[in-house]
Amino acid sequence: MAFAGKVWKLLVGIKDGLSLVFLLLFFALLYGILTARPSPAQVRDGALLLDLTGYVVEEKTEIDPLEVLLSGQEPVGEYQARDLVHALEEAATDERIKAVVLDLSEFGGGGQVHMQAIGAALDRVRAAEKPVLTYALAYSDDAVMLAAHASEVWVDPLGGAIIAGPGGSRLYYGDLLDKLKINARVYKVGTYKSAVEPYSRNSMSPEARENYSALYGSLWEEWQANVKKARPQIDLDLITKTPAQWVQDNKGDLSKAALEAGLVDKLGNRVEFGERVAEIVGEDDWNPGPGSYAHTELDPWLADKTLSKDGDAIGVVTIAGEIVDGDAGPGTAGGERIAELLDDALDDDLKALVVRVDSPGGSVTASEDIRLAILRHKAKDIPIVVSMGNVAASGGYWVSTPADRIFAEPETVTGSIGIFAVVPTFERAAADLGVNGDGVRTTPLSGQPDLISGFTPEVDAILQSSIEDGYTDFITRVAKSRNLTTQQVDAIGQGRVWDGGTARQIGLVDQYGGIDEALEWAAKQADLEDGAWHVAYLGSQPGEYNTLLRRLLGGDSNAAGPGGDLFAMVAGQQRAIVGQVENDLDRILSVRGMQVYCLECPTAPVRASQSAAPKGWLAKAAALFAS
Repeated sequence: MAFAGKVWKLLVGIKDGLSLVFLLLFFALLYGILTARPSPAQVRDGALLLDLTGYVVEEKTEIDPLEVLLSGQEPVGEYQARDLVHALEEAATDERIKAVVLDLSEFGGGGQVHMQAIGAALDRVRAAEKPVLTYALAYSDDAVMLAAHASEVWVDPLGGAIIAGPGGSRLYYGDLLDKLKINARVYKVGTYKSAVEPYSRNSMSPEARENYSALYGSLWEEWQANVKKARPQIDLDLITKTPAQWVQDNKGDLSKAALEAGLVDKLGNRVEFGERVAEIVGEDDWNPGPGSYAHTELDPWLADKTLSKDGDAIGVVTIAGEIVDGDAGPGTAGGERIAELLDDALDDDLKALVVRVDSPGGSVTASEDIRLAILRHKAKDIPIVVSMGNVAASGGYWVSTPADRIFAEPETVTGSIGIFAVVPTFERAAADLGVNGDGVRTTPLSGQPDLISGFTPEVDAILQSSIEDGYTDFITRVAKSRNLTTQQVDAIGQGRVWDGGTARQIGLVDQYGGIDEALEWAAKQADLEDGAWHVAYLGSQPGEYNTLLRRLLGGDSNAAGPGGDLFAMVAGQQRAIVGQVENDLDRILSVRGMQVYCLECPTAPVRASQSAAPKGWLAKAAALFAS
């Protein structure tokens, strides 16, 4: 009995100890949540610091806290473009802010339309006679576009700047699939619908090359025009036409080369840059140290500068990322989720609806679910306006068809009116392994579709006919929306992708402008006076555990942002290639329904953490090569 008593006391002690540990962890977590929440009390006189460690996006991705904690990696930073624009506009008029500082050391980019909107907001800050200063170890295209709007551009002496321009190569798997004896059965309509080419070819088709040469050429011209206007002293010809000679003439010193070409104004390390900012805004009394300066960070600033709720509501629904079936998102446009958001808002007495689209498209059925939900608002006889971001192509255009007016920027990528499906079958690979299919059919469709024994000609014909019918539905919707004939839409369709400037000329877009212009037009159509309305974003914002998780995992060495020096950028591109392979494998191995998707459209970069996280594709790849 004495032994049993000792064991019992030991168990009770262990229980009490664990209870105390869990109690301490609970209060530590509660404290972390409360202190992680941004507060207006953290706003102070000095600079507004925008430390853009990550990517500018249309809509933040929802973070799964359990997945992040198990992976041990800090979530890659995401900054909504509208938040940055709002923060800068408020900074221009607030006396507490003496300057704006952009730290672009680990900035991954975000697309030309977003960069243009943020650049215009920086111009408004400078127009209010407040300096804008940027610092980075290395500047790439999107960072250069932002920095061009600054009054002082600093680069670390060990860094530099490189301008690559839009475009590049993608991977083609036609020869690989042929060697593996996998049939990628392609069903499509659209001479220029190049989304399926990686699975059927080993190179870009002449039609796709023609299309994307024109598209990227237009985007490149717009990029250069924007940068030259903001920073006239820059020598873009030297940087982009003879880049190797430019660097060699400066003996490989990229920072001096950037200074010579007018890309940057000053060379200096982070401490020297901070000392320069302190000369303007004052020293940091809260956290003094080398290179410190008084500043307010983005989250507390936004907490202090909440959007007005006065007047009538104009709803804004965001369709960002690939359009997929189900309730995925935010950050991915789950058709079921977005349709539910729209239906929930039917009783909200919205005076108008603005649909913000930043998507290369995706599922036909999900796109149709969203379109029908938008039409239910249109049936209430309120103005429906579409505002296109970086990309509103294929399914992104499908969901835009209910609009009374479509706004886009010259840099917006749109169109891609086409439809396709890809289904892999393995009859040749199975035969090589000694597996053959045989049986009795009562009709040509018995046992079909058969991924191992292959499809009958009748199945192929039915699937292609279904795709052709889907294309007819697509061009019919566009024709009705744009007051064109189906023949006219077919002529500008066929999967062809257009820049926003050309899209306006051919009737796919009504007017140049961003979301502000779209909101103003919607308010005017709803007979709302200035100051008599406010914006109501449909859906909830990402949870506050985002900030807490970053704080908990901030010391992880694997949590580095996408920036760094030139060689770090190269490493980032390697991770992006891995992410591209993952996405391509998933697209062909997870058989999907009909797709209205623009595979070649420029979209947000693949996050390094995303490509590193196992999502089952390794098992799929193993199964593929085992075949």
